[in-house]
Amino acid sequence: MALEVRLGVKGMTCASCVARVERALRRAEGVEEARVNLTTEEAFLRLKEGVDLKEVLKRVEEAGYEPVLSRAEIPVKGMTCASCVARVERAIGRLPGVVSATVNLTTEKAFVEYLPEAVSLARIRQAIREAGYEPLEGTEEARKEGPTYRKDLLLALPFALLTLLLAMGPMLLPLPRLPEALQALAALPVLYAGRRFFRQALAEARHHAFGMSTLVALGAGSAYLYSFLVLLFPEALPEEARHPYFEAGAVILALVLLGKHLEEGAKGKASEAIRKLLALRPKTARVVQEGEEKEIPALALIPGDLVRVLPGERIPADGVVVEGQSHVDESMLTGEPIPKPKGPGDEVVGGTVNGEGALLVRASRVGEATFLAQMARMVEEAQAYKPKVQELADRIAGVFVPVVLGIALLTFLLWLFLGPGLSHAFVAALSVLLIACPCAMGLATPAALAVATGRAAQMGLLFRKGTALEALARADTVVLDKTGTLTLGRPTLVQVLPFGLSREEALRLAAALERGSEHPLAKAVLEAAKGLPQTQAEEVRALPGEGVEGRVEGKCLHLGGPALMER
Repeated sequence: MALEVRLGVKGMTCASCVARVERALRRAEGVEEARVNLTTEEAFLRLKEGVDLKEVLKRVEEAGYEPVLSRAEIPVKGMTCASCVARVERAIGRLPGVVSATVNLTTEKAFVEYLPEAVSLARIRQAIREAGYEPLEGTEEARKEGPTYRKDLLLALPFALLTLLLAMGPMLLPLPRLPEALQALAALPVLYAGRRFFRQALAEARHHAFGMSTLVALGAGSAYLYSFLVLLFPEALPEEARHPYFEAGAVILALVLLGKHLEEGAKGKASEAIRKLLALRPKTARVVQEGEEKEIPALALIPGDLVRVLPGERIPADGVVVEGQSHVDESMLTGEPIPKPKGPGDEVVGGTVNGEGALLVRASRVGEATFLAQMARMVEEAQAYKPKVQELADRIAGVFVPVVLGIALLTFLLWLFLGPGLSHAFVAALSVLLIACPCAMGLATPAALAVATGRAAQMGLLFRKGTALEALARADTVVLDKTGTLTLGRPTLVQVLPFGLSREEALRLAAALERGSEHPLAKAVLEAAKGLPQTQAEEVRALPGEGVEGRVEGKCLHLGGPALMER
């Protein structure tokens, strides 16, 4: 069946451009028809089913034009294992106009590239819903509505242990055997704590797409049903099979909840680096309008706004200095500990710290367009990368659950007809269902990538693509192209060459002038002067971009760089 797709094309100026784009598109494999409209800057394509849209877009780029492509990041609620990831990716990928779809189980997000003229973001969200999952509107909503397992775990663990003690205690310890009804009562709170797995299993069954929740629900549910059958209708079963398994169902649910809780903690730590990066943005900005200053949320800034930044404040957006002289600490971007001098015409980056002078800055990039937001996005995109081993795991996960269900059924039948009987057959089938949960298969690689990229970001290393991290494992040589890249992150005084003074006297006088300064060079001088007698300086005055001057023991002293000495 042929698919009809609209593709936006930028850069066309005349009829020859139209002909060139049409020829390029018709040469692409799988394109049956291509018509280009110069007025609307759109191409109408008829494609064979299963055509690779990336190849079609590549043809347009090779012809010298720019295909219009949108990218979206959609938080997805309800995914539990690698099977869920594969299902969401398939649901999105089937839509005409979707170029690529990558789902990350660790961050619980779908990263989608699509043609906005062919498919809408609302339609992509609807496809996720139809697959049995819930797309959320934004990061804040995702954080607010995301599942928390802590409360359920705190309810499940003590009652699971109590159920286990009631069932197994008399076998191991000198304890009386109590009525089995007490086991049922102790196991019920655990069943309530694990309710989400049964809800998810029902949703998976409705969409004929089975995942980890199906295995957990079948395993634990079977244990509970069998146990209640033994308790309420014992005569329906042979005498040797009248043994309840409440402790098995309860311990299963408690352990899976514990695993999910630990996994949730790992996810939180993985995204902590991104949150810390974004936390560098100030929440408010001081905007100058018609000669008056007013404070507004930093996210409400628009390009062109004039922003007043006082000494010691973080700059709220990327921009250009219009008025004022200061030094700006850009160590979060460059790793360089020495603040950079800034004056009219110099560019500044949002999130960096202003030094000693007030600046008037004209905002050029705000909100998600700032350098800081792009850094955070880069880390997140690197976390979403799928290495080849993960792609293989996802393909296996797609058929894993049905295969496991088949093996469990086969195990049950073999033990039933060839083994001791129903009770052993039930336990064997239960073991297959529970041991085979595909959580680790889906989580191991994305969790490792997320933790690695997150930790690297905290240490000032940004991976633009996950392939770089994967390749790093095979690297045996590191080449650094910039002097001073590997530093302690702070300057240190390494040599003193005094003229007419002793080394100690020169350091003592310099430290007197620098005492009270927050400049990194001042801190280096004070660190070197530790242990020397302290002297109080008077009339100390900072000279922006040059150094400092003051009076020590009646002498007028200057301390600074070559610019100050020449003056």
